Amino acid sequence: MANKIIWILLGSILLLTSCNDYETYGEKKDKERSAISSFIARENITTITEAQFHANGNVTDTTKNEFVYLDNDGVYMQIVHKGYGQPLQNGERATLLMRFFEMCIMDSTQLYNDTYPYDPDYMVVERTGANYQAYYLTNSLMYSTYGTQSVPSGLIAPFQYINVGRETDETGHIAKVKLIVPHSKGHTLASSNVYPYYYEISFQRTYDTFDK
Repeated sequence: MANKIIWILLGSILLLTSCNDYETYGEKKDKERSAISSFIARENITTITEAQFHANGNVTDTTKNEFVYLDNDGVYMQIVHKGYGQPLQNGERATLLMRFFEMCIMDSTQLYNDTYPYDPDYMVVERTGANYQAYYLTNSLMYSTYGTQSVPSGLIAPFQYINVGRETDETGHIAKVKLIVPHSKGHTLASSNVYPYYYEISFQRTYDTFDK
């Protein structure tokens, strides 16, 4: 009988220990918010509101390392260069070359194709009214890494503010943005782990055609 009681007590202790080790979704979100706040402080980022962003002509001051907080997405965005050409028009679809640097803010793991000899990813983006949808082509690094063609909504957020043209001369720049994307607007790994990610991404239109 004594042995039975001991085993019951040991089982209770193990159960309590396992419960204490379990993190709730709310606790994970708190850690994510803390990680984003620490990253913003560490990188000397100045945050501005959407109202300030619109009042400034939908630009961010890179000399102040400004990022605008987009209320609907929870994404922080810096427009480094608006790019050549014009924004995607209503009903228009475009295939874009995408070069990027991606870093998980929680554990610093990195993925990138923005340095030689890596090939760019190809993204197809389409606008319908105020809505944007996009998918990667199957030869992209993003697709091969995360196993889905769907582009996370956090990476689509900049398109209403940037141009999607091609480089035509050496006097300007293709579109480039920096983003802090919370897990809710990120890819499958970000979503499952409740991890935020930092991005530096450039976009340039291509008139080549590819299969989906």
